[in-house]
Amino acid sequence: MDMTRINPGPRMSEAVIVGDIVFLAGQVPDDLTADITVQTRQVLANIDTVMAGIGGSKADIASVQVWLADMADFAGMNAVWDEWVDRANPPARATGGVPLARTGMRVEMIVVARRPRNE
Repeated sequence: MDMTRINPGPRMSEAVIVGDIVFLAGQVPDDLTADITVQTRQVLANIDTVMAGIGGSKADIASVQVWLADMADFAGMNAVWDEWVDRANPPARATGGVPLARTGMRVEMIVVARRPRNE
């Protein structure tokens, strides 16, 4: 089975494709001073960008792990998620509260998707 690393860096790759499965690195917000709605929009936009880079879309996403620094942000994150999610192809999803890597980071998402087929 072949493996392709997308935008590899010294610490991690942006995504790794193994066979027909795509593993995205944790997608994080750009503005660590923003509220949960802005940070969630940024994270989802980053996911859209990575998926488009492999020729896919949110319809190809199988699973998302959502990590929140504060579970009090759950409703705000969900409001943005509900605007973004492909209602015809919703992924499996889990959400948990965890300490995140950088001060001000309120949300991080990890995606597993299928590799889109060019048919």
